[in-house]
Amino acid sequence: MTADTAPSIPDLRNSQLRFRAMESGHRACLGCGQALAARLVTESAGPDVMIANATGCLEIFTTPWPESAWRIPWMHSLFENTGAIASGMEAALKAQGKSTKVIAQGGDGGTFDIGFQALSGMLERGHNVLYVCYDNEAYMNTGIQRSSSTPHAAMTTTSPPGKERMGKRHLKKDIISIIAAHHIPYAATASVAYPSDLRKKVRRALAIEGPTFLQIHAPCPLGWGHEGDQSIAVARLAVQTGLFPIIELERGRLAGAMPLRDIKPVTDYLKAQQRFRHLFQDDPRAREELEHLQALADHNIEVYGLRGEAPDKLDSEGADTVQRGGVRWA
Repeated sequence: MTADTAPSIPDLRNSQLRFRAMESGHRACLGCGQALAARLVTESAGPDVMIANATGCLEIFTTPWPESAWRIPWMHSLFENTGAIASGMEAALKAQGKSTKVIAQGGDGGTFDIGFQALSGMLERGHNVLYVCYDNEAYMNTGIQRSSSTPHAAMTTTSPPGKERMGKRHLKKDIISIIAAHHIPYAATASVAYPSDLRKKVRRALAIEGPTFLQIHAPCPLGWGHEGDQSIAVARLAVQTGLFPIIELERGRLAGAMPLRDIKPVTDYLKAQQRFRHLFQDDPRAREELEHLQALADHNIEVYGLRGEAPDKLDSEGADTVQRGGVRWA
């Protein structure tokens, strides 16, 4: 074979089989951001991993007895003890002299709320585990109840808008700052709208010795109230408005952030979802809540320095879809 007849790198990548830890045929809803995120995470991690998976949507739709979508060692933990289960798995592998990496997975309910104590203990003890939070911003599996990750003013079945308040009255918990306060080697946020960035962060986290954390924004069409084919567009708007900043932290300090090239108003994001429809009524309370949400986005932009100075291939418009094999589209 000569240089003239050798296949190109993109052709080689397209012809390669890709390891798939989570098989198709599971029972996720159409357009489920969590299913896409879990597939991206496990593809990036490769086959030499073991998973501890909290109760929640991901556990339910991938393992309806007697079936399973998983092709790697996988353990179902409770809502409250995923961090403890992952710690035990990591300790057992270490005692056997094995290098297999442990990934703990949970939704926002099992991470922000019910499972936080075990997660905090895992981080404080320094276990060599990557914890991934699939953040769809409510308890979706049990009927779309609010969690501490639910955004301010969002409508859920337990935070309905009415005479007393316009949706959820509390702010979304700043989990990434709480995790960073444990002074772990690496913590980051990511979004299913930017798969190349997500994959890079999974690989970086797995290459680090010690506890690491990844919060992935994952739209839920059912709970957020948008069509399944709009999940990526909605997730991208969350980033472009500044409501969900894409950042990296090392030992508690900001180490990087995805710049925003074309900052959009928060109303572009909110209008795309039925859970915020009450904020567009002719009501002074609704207008006040819209101002609050815009102020939150503006605050994120300033605190994390998200305002881009010039077009960048890794900014909110440049870091986009990837080809098979991980190459960005030109």
